[in-house]
Amino acid sequence: MKTTTFNHARLRRSEVTVEAGSSTVRMSGLVKARRGVAPGGTGRAPGKANRRGRLGAQTTRTFFWLVLPSVLLLVLIQGYPLVYAAIQATHNGSLTDSGSFVGLDNFIDVLGSRAFWKAAQFTLVFTVVGVFGSWAVGLALALLLRARIPARGLFKVLLLLPWVVPVVVSSTAWNWLVSTPSSPIPALCRALGLGTPLFLADPTLAVVTVCVFKVWVSFPFMMLMSSAALASVDGTVYEAASLDGASRRQQFTQITLPLIARSTYISWILMTIFCVNDFPAIYLLTGGGPVDSTSSLVVYAYRMVFQNFQTGPGVAVAFLMTMTLVAVSVILYRQIRKSSVA
Repeated sequence: MKTTTFNHARLRRSEVTVEAGSSTVRMSGLVKARRGVAPGGTGRAPGKANRRGRLGAQTTRTFFWLVLPSVLLLVLIQGYPLVYAAIQATHNGSLTDSGSFVGLDNFIDVLGSRAFWKAAQFTLVFTVVGVFGSWAVGLALALLLRARIPARGLFKVLLLLPWVVPVVVSSTAWNWLVSTPSSPIPALCRALGLGTPLFLADPTLAVVTVCVFKVWVSFPFMMLMSSAALASVDGTVYEAASLDGASRRQQFTQITLPLIARSTYISWILMTIFCVNDFPAIYLLTGGGPVDSTSSLVVYAYRMVFQNFQTGPGVAVAFLMTMTLVAVSVILYRQIRKSSVA
């Protein structure tokens, strides 16, 4: 009897202990939930959140003071020329005298000039061909160099030469190839019965020659950008697509292009800036001729400022170019942000 009573007492004490333990667990869960570290909470304790907040604020202040000297230096270097250029664009002066204030008359005169729109048209053609032509050639070569071919490293070095060689040397070589009827390429065309094309004397052929030359000197940059983007793509993705029956074209359009989309948009932004601001490739090859057929906006602005000494309209053209580049860059940057693949 005593043993039975003792067992009942032990059982009751164990039940009380279990109930107390469960209540303790519930209480500890409520406390943790209030602190934010249990299910139903915010995920972090108030003390840790405050501590992390203080660390984040300290990090932000540190970055601010580290970046501030560079920003101030950039403002000092670029700020004064930009302000002075804005003053010149709104004045009717020369290289030595700012002249009288004319407001937006320079911009109005430039936008009403036929020569400006002719230069803008060539700049558009030159930029579109330069960007997408060099991108297509660079991407094709980057895909080709991914294959296991003999002397692949040597080919990479050789393909970089058009980008590495100074543009003065490249333009001189192209002038030797196509400038006169006795040059190698016109002589070859004549030998093949195609006549004697004057690549730098005919306006249409001059435009084609300048655009091809831009693609020639720019495709190595696009090849490097595409190669870096393709190197980050996991090869198992293509293996899975092959097992699912995807063709090479489907793999290229549905896998390769989306995975390198952000790098592609960045390269387009950079190449657009390079093409619009490219002065030596055009001026050294054709000088903007014949009959201004290859005169881009930057060549047009150069002639107005340094040959005609019309500083106001020339700087106005430069401002219009800058605003156009900013607009194009913003559009392409939004496309980068919309890309779903990091």
